[in-house]
Amino acid sequence: MGAAPSTPRLGAGQASPGAAEQMFAALVGGTAYPVSSEFWRQLLELPLTQQWPRDRVLQACHAFAQNNYHTKHLAKILIHLVWCLQECTADSSVSYATYRKAINAAYISSIFLKFIIENAKADNWQELCLDIDKDEKGMENFPSEQSVEYFLMKGVLNYLGSVDISPESCYLHHELLNLMLVLMSTQLCSGSSPEPKDMHPFIDAAMLQDSSIVCSVVQKLLLNFVKRPQIPLNGSHPVFSEDGAPGVLQRVSSAAANFVLLPYYTFNYFVSSSAESATSQLAENSLLVLLILIHYRKCITMSEFVPSNNVYTNDLNTNIKDAPTFHDNPYYKALNNAKDIQYDHADVEGNAQSGLVVRLSFASLFDAIGMCLKDESSVLLLYSLVHGNCDFQEYVLVRTDLDTLLMPILEMLYNASRKTSNQIYMLLIILLILSQDPTFNASVHKLVLLNVPWYHERLMHQTSLGSLMVVILIRTIKYNLSKLRDVYLHTNCLAILANMAPHAHRMSAYASQRLVSLFDMLSRKYTKLAELKNDKALKVVSDQFEADNISDDMSTELHIYTDFLRIVLEIINAILTYALPRNPEVVYAVLHRQEVFQPFKNHPRFNELLENIYTVLDFFNSRMDMQQLDGEWSVNKVLEVINKNCRSWRGEGMKMFTQLRFTYEQESHPEEFFIPYAWRLVLSQGFSFNPGAINLFPVEIHVDDDAPPGEQNV
Repeated sequence: MGAAPSTPRLGAGQASPGAAEQMFAALVGGTAYPVSSEFWRQLLELPLTQQWPRDRVLQACHAFAQNNYHTKHLAKILIHLVWCLQECTADSSVSYATYRKAINAAYISSIFLKFIIENAKADNWQELCLDIDKDEKGMENFPSEQSVEYFLMKGVLNYLGSVDISPESCYLHHELLNLMLVLMSTQLCSGSSPEPKDMHPFIDAAMLQDSSIVCSVVQKLLLNFVKRPQIPLNGSHPVFSEDGAPGVLQRVSSAAANFVLLPYYTFNYFVSSSAESATSQLAENSLLVLLILIHYRKCITMSEFVPSNNVYTNDLNTNIKDAPTFHDNPYYKALNNAKDIQYDHADVEGNAQSGLVVRLSFASLFDAIGMCLKDESSVLLLYSLVHGNCDFQEYVLVRTDLDTLLMPILEMLYNASRKTSNQIYMLLIILLILSQDPTFNASVHKLVLLNVPWYHERLMHQTSLGSLMVVILIRTIKYNLSKLRDVYLHTNCLAILANMAPHAHRMSAYASQRLVSLFDMLSRKYTKLAELKNDKALKVVSDQFEADNISDDMSTELHIYTDFLRIVLEIINAILTYALPRNPEVVYAVLHRQEVFQPFKNHPRFNELLENIYTVLDFFNSRMDMQQLDGEWSVNKVLEVINKNCRSWRGEGMKMFTQLRFTYEQESHPEEFFIPYAWRLVLSQGFSFNPGAINLFPVEIHVDDDAPPGEQNV
């Protein structure tokens, strides 16, 4: 048997450029170094200040991936990473050299992991070659019952969940958060619908961790988002050379850079001179990792079982026709069960909370989300909390400063043309969930805004938050009608308005006018469709099949608009039935545009609702006719009569209809939306990935003229 390979020698007390290059050549070469070899210590202690041309970087990645089948160097450096992290948590005071080793291990690992994941040929990730010989020298302390991926995820997650971010540890935290995204990026290579055959070794291992680690990770990631820790602007980082110039492991995001180690790696490592950008990077990356973790779903069949601590196992005789189910996601559960730290460990009934629970200040979380809502990932976090965490939803609903959350949401809807349809959906669903609560609907109408600086069509002074919501929702409907033509979006907007309607209080003149004009706009669309349907039916009699198709399409669209019109009538009817004395401006708007209701007075779907509207019209028209008036009617004089008679209104002759109440329910397979959506957010934040390897969603590939063949950008 041959002797163990000799370790490349470094210069006396330092790493010369030639010695550093020799070490990397050994790492990617065909000679296997045992876990116990001195080679690993020397590699991880390198200052790594050398620069390489990008073509040599690609050559190194290819060589590493090819030789890794034999050397198992990827598994070995991942094991050394965990050992470095254990060193970092074992002592209260961690040396600079220890941090450097851990950072370099995480960083070098992420380079080659990402390359292998992007270029893997098989979907079982055999190219990772994580099945290391546990009898090898140096592996005596490696838990024999654990896989490398489980051991790695336990070490990384334990560090992230147990160590606070400090000026000394912030670079390691940043490196580990980036590594987490690389480890979980195997999802990008799978289809949009999770299947039992899908394998994601690292995130699957994360799902199997102890509840103590799960809770601590969710809590720390949330706290990072809330506290927004800074990366020191003048800090010293091991991957920087002494003069601050980019070194061999310096991330460079420019595709045209001459010297880089990573032609398509993740986040730009240049620390900006802007304090704002420096403070947000750790928070943003923490949030992205959390979103990927909580929205992951592992698909199984009934014949699959899960062992206690290391890997998912499949019965090879699994019947693919079995109805698929999903493993519980412990991170999703931990977020949903998170509690407000302001409260004692006993609930209001005096029952003690059992088990481990994530605890943090809901007040701080509320404020942080409100401050960051223009960021799409913060919107997804807010959705995840108000939909899944009853305690947080209740906390939001009892806040008296709802404008902290609602104003950024409404401003984004106001700028809907600059948003993706997914962004608009998420914002509307959040509003729909909140509008299910009567207290919320009453509160928004009583919260008065001094002004709305971002609303440019008209000045809005001293308007209620509820009135602004009505205006923005109707504006979103009109935008959707002209641009997106999305029925689901329409329905959500109208559902929110319907939930709010019975609780309307002092709706502004502008909001009231917009509501009636919405009915007018939809009615004109309905009338035009009805006329088109009749014309087409008359003209296309020669081809009966084509005539039937056109008739079906028209009938479907006509039916949709019939439903929309009925909901708008229900909204107006609910305000007039339950809140008329408090809403004179709505009465004025209905009186002013009463002719728009006339064509539908005898429509079988609308006549009952219109009876109530005409009861109101008849009452106020008769009061107007009874007035002795000198001169012409003015807006103020009409409102004076309306206000006077609102006080005497008793609702006689009004039919009481069951109030419309819409609730939000997730689709039967929410993972098909949320997993791709969360990864799109990761990519939009600067994480680059070979677009040719992405199967999770369709991508546009932009070829960079300066990039080597085979390297593109998403």
